[in-house]
Amino acid sequence: MLAVCVDFEIDPESLDAFLPIMQKNASVSLANELGCHQFDITQDRQNPTKIFLYELYDDAAAFDLHKKANHYLEFNRLVSEMVTAKSVRLLKKINH
Repeated sequence: MLAVCVDFEIDPESLDAFLPIMQKNASVSLANELGCHQFDITQDRQNPTKIFLYELYDDAAAFDLHKKANHYLEFNRLVSEMVTAKSVRLLKKINH
């Protein structure tokens, strides 16, 4: 399994608009992408403009399909001006 961790910093004035767009992206990913198994959205309690995503995909190919999906492309287009910083880490999930 491929774990994808994404840190966003959102412009404070855009936060209320960003969150529902992010939630739609997560919901559609889980509903429509067979290789997407988890898509958690979290918000920093001390600084609500910091958003952290934890996503699980079958593999890199499934994540690549996610990045080509229409809903993902629309998400990126809609939030591009709202995001002030973004970092992505790809990790191998180790089962216990």
